[in-house]
Amino acid sequence: MMHASNDNPVLDDPPLAELTSWDAPWSGLRAVVAGIGVSGFAAADTLIELGALVTVLDSRDTERNRQSADTLKIVGASDVVLGPDAMTDVPDVAGARPDVVITSPGFPPTHPLLAAAREEGIQIWGDVELAWRVNRRAGRKTPEWVCITGTNGKTTTVGMTASILQAAGLKAVAVGNVGTPILDALRDPVEYDVLAVELSSFQLHWTYSVSPLASVVLNVAQDHVDWHGSFENYRADKSRVYENTRVACVYNAEQDGAEQLVEDADVIEGCRAVGFTTQTPGLSMVGVVDDLLVDRAFVADRATTAAEIGSIADTGSIPTRHIVANALAAAALARAAGVSPEAVRDGLRAHRPGEHRIQLVAESDGVRWINDSKATNPHAAQASLSAFDSVVWIAGGLSKGVTYDSLVERNADRLRAVVVIGTDDAALLDALSRLAPSVPVLAATPGLDSTTDWPGSAGPEDSGIDPSDGHAVMRRAVRLAREHAEPKDTVLMAPAAASMDQFADYADRGNAFMHGVHEELGF
Repeated sequence: MMHASNDNPVLDDPPLAELTSWDAPWSGLRAVVAGIGVSGFAAADTLIELGALVTVLDSRDTERNRQSADTLKIVGASDVVLGPDAMTDVPDVAGARPDVVITSPGFPPTHPLLAAAREEGIQIWGDVELAWRVNRRAGRKTPEWVCITGTNGKTTTVGMTASILQAAGLKAVAVGNVGTPILDALRDPVEYDVLAVELSSFQLHWTYSVSPLASVVLNVAQDHVDWHGSFENYRADKSRVYENTRVACVYNAEQDGAEQLVEDADVIEGCRAVGFTTQTPGLSMVGVVDDLLVDRAFVADRATTAAEIGSIADTGSIPTRHIVANALAAAALARAAGVSPEAVRDGLRAHRPGEHRIQLVAESDGVRWINDSKATNPHAAQASLSAFDSVVWIAGGLSKGVTYDSLVERNADRLRAVVVIGTDDAALLDALSRLAPSVPVLAATPGLDSTTDWPGSAGPEDSGIDPSDGHAVMRRAVRLAREHAEPKDTVLMAPAAASMDQFADYADRGNAFMHGVHEELGF
């Protein structure tokens, strides 16, 4: 059963109610696609292939978008409109009002185009909703979906899950928010058995009918409050991943309220709740005993026995607590799909984590340098800070409306110094001054705080640095960190903030840190 939302009050009106497979009558459907980025392009391209009439809108008139627009026009788009006025209202498609708006994840519900569509009663889907509706296709294998969301750890977990499934001999791939659109995988000549789907809260907001084999909310912490309007709305959108789950809803047994999200979900009859914990697991959980990963959920006699599914050492070169938790969540999802304990172990061993998440960059003079640029919020930064005893912490950036008091208070004793990057750091600086007053705070961004003479304020050699030039700021941050780090310290770049004030994205920020470290150390 589909579930209504305040943003989509009607979900069963024709012609959309019939559109539940690739072979459904898509021809003639009028669709507006908002955004021409990776997900928007994939949605538009798919709809055109299906015979729909498609108009694509994007407010950014860039060279890349113009190239994408030319491609879509060649393959049959009705129209592509770029520029600052492109998304102020819902346009006609081929001379008539559209049946549906397909939105890219970045646009909040308050965006003028989406608000206008909602006011007019036009349905709004995300690219994930569209992907689910074309998942089934005559003459092709229908892939199962295992869906992963959470404030932090999604990409690591989806990669681990795909690796375990592949170790079991299944054709599996990581898709979704991880970078590969689900629609691209569904149109791939490879007929996948399972898709490991990473879903952001933005994507889940516009998703209604997905029915995964298994799903997980890894954790929920304050993030993206600016997009969702409140933490309660953000949490509610995360919990949508459990809706219509068929075999297992996997939850974090160490987080208060996590099991309640499963209990509140409308799942398919027979679906089980399966917890994961880095402690000794209870009944119907996966967890840790001594240094072993064990399963008390997917074994015949789970009341009295457990299956060994790996070891802590199998989870990576720096097996922090949250990495072990991610591995257990991935194991539970894969076990729900029927894989063997041996496949879990082999898949974890084979997994190669991506860059920018607890990534060892260098070790020199007894100091370890760690890149955790993917720590874009306080919860993620807490996971990495707590893994090290003495830290020179490089932090700061776009705060996204979150607070830093708990993060600073919990880690004040482990901070040797804090080097602040970014241009939106008032909340972080305030928390540091109140809750870690004895910790040196070094401003890498010139003019970061004009009212306070922070130690390490820009000197003559930094007077020419543009505060928006993230790479220059990062070079200074690395230099300041090296000046204050002592043997057995870890220099940890875990910003606890988004990157777009000074960098293209978190990867650009991480690369700037790595280049800065190599340059500073002479590697």
